[in-house]
This record gives sequence, C-alpha cells and structure tokens, in this order.
Amino acid sequence: MKIGILGAGGWGTALAIVLHNNRHNVTLWEYDKEYAHTLDEFRENFYFLPKVKIPQKIKITNNIHEAVRNKEIVVAAAPTQFIRGVIENIKNLDFKDKILLSVSKGIENNTLMTVSQVFQDVFKKINRKNIVVLSGPSHAEEVALNIPTAVVAASYDISNAEIIQKTFSNRHFRVYGSTDVLGVELGGALKNVIAIAAGIAHGAGFGDNTKAAIMTRGIKEITRLGVKLGANENTFIGLSGIGDLIVTCMSPLSRNRFVGEEIGKGKKLKQILAEMKMVAEGVATTESTHGLAKKLRVELPITEQVYKMLFHGKNPHKATEELMTRGLKKEH
Repeated sequence: MKIGILGAGGWGTALAIVLHNNRHNVTLWEYDKEYAHTLDEFRENFYFLPKVKIPQKIKITNNIHEAVRNKEIVVAAAPTQFIRGVIENIKNLDFKDKILLSVSKGIENNTLMTVSQVFQDVFKKINRKNIVVLSGPSHAEEVALNIPTAVVAASYDISNAEIIQKTFSNRHFRVYGSTDVLGVELGGALKNVIAIAAGIAHGAGFGDNTKAAIMTRGIKEITRLGVKLGANENTFIGLSGIGDLIVTCMSPLSRNRFVGEEIGKGKKLKQILAEMKMVAEGVATTESTHGLAKKLRVELPITEQVYKMLFHGKNPHKATEELMTRGLKKEH
C-alpha cells in the first residue's frame, strides 16, 4: 500500500520502518526543512531515534502535499498539541477512499478533544468510519529494533481496523482490533498522566508499593472518566489501558515517567521541559484531563494532585500525604 506518515519523531520513524519491512511504499514527512534533509542524507533520526538506520526506500520529504498525495493511508504521528496545525494544511483533502490513522496519545488543550475528534473538526466532510486510531504499550525504540510488541487499532468500521491490522502486523508487531475508538484514545492519553505520578513517586524516593498503588488506582481514574465520556469499560483492561499504563509507568524509556521523576527530585516543570528535546504528551494532557474532570464533575484525585504539582509547584510529599489521608472508601 501507499502510506504517508506525518511526523518524523521517534514513533513516526519507527512505524515507517515497520511498514517498509512489510513491503509497503512509505513516505515520511518532517516539518523542519533542514532536518528533513539531514534525515534523508544520513538516514538516521539523531534527535528522536538514534542508532537506527532508516531504509533508503523510505521517501523523506518536507512537502506535506507530497506526503499525502495518492496515498491509501495517511498516518498522523505528530504530538497531539500540534496535530491541528499540521492537518490544517491538508484540510481540503478528500478522504473518501483513504484511511486517516492517528497514532498520537493525548487530549488537545482548550478544546478538550481527542485526536479523532480533532480530525472530524478539521475535515468537515470526512466520514468517521475512515478514521482509525492505534495505541498500546509501544516504545518507539523497541519497535524499531523488532522487539515483540502488541497494540490495538480501533475504528467505527471494524473493516478499516482490520485493514490497519493486516497492514502493520508481522512477526514482531501484532495488532488487535476494536470498535471503541474513544476508549482506545483515552487509554493511550490518560495513562501518561498516571505515568507522571509514578515518576514523581520514584523521584521522591517512594517505593514499589507506592507505584503499584498509583497504577492500580490510576487505571480506576482512567476508567471512571472514560466511561463517563461513553467508552467501553473493558477497553481499559486491554492493551491501550492497563497495558500501556504498565509500560509507561515502569520503563526508563518513558518520557512522561522521566518528567515525573525530575519533579519528584525537586525540579521545576519549566526547567525540565527546556532541557528535553522530545515531547512528553502527559504534561499537556494533565491540563486537559483536569479540565475534563471539572467539566464533567468526575473525581480524579491522582490527576488533581499531578496537576497541582506540575502547574502550581505543589510539594510531592504534601500531595502524597493528602492522597493517603483522604476519606476512607470501598475499593469498588
């Protein structure tokens, strides 16, 4: 198939390699013209996926129209907060015979929209059955090295989810199918908030007991908000829920956990982000999730404390004490 990938970060690059290895015709779009030339010349993503060679047959371009023209699948792989700005450039594209696939994990600030909702907001004539989302426990660094990985693709039309399954799957990369688009998106986005909490616990010197409690109660928060928004509860015990939560909370490769660790050690968010080249989606998503919780009147105590630690400089030990001394409740 002819596939265009919008976004040459680590994830976009890793998926381009997966698709190339599956014998598809892949074009990778990089927004920075100079870096696009660097990627094309050296065939290595020095910033976001170092020491992994990009096959010569993957076309790299700075021209977004070249990346999407005559493609059967268009993959949006930019960070969530930049997605709208990217696709505004192609908003007149006809998606009647194309699949638009989101592989980003976040909730847009201000609008509080998931990426599939942003798609529908920008592409006024798009049939939502042509939208698919892909999520799950999948560090780009491991996917690019053919380390076995399982994810889930969701579409309002299961046949389009099945196309993505067949297009991406191989001996190292296994894709499951779903029709719960919203649930899969929310699982992938909200777990980043909980991963920041787990990182804070680690950086502050707490133990495995603490991280286990954060993960367990965290998936409860994710599920509570997801169901309130109309998602299927079972989705959150799957790959895009508990699966992605585990890898993001526990792995040193996690950017969101890293941000949390630095906060736990006493650093300020502004300083942490200034020193990072890659985007930690959970920071912006914490702000969006906090907004959604207030709007829908859903209780998310861990998310609330993460929000206060990130954006109001609350002391991690004080936040933890408040979580531990809340009114006692039944578990379920």
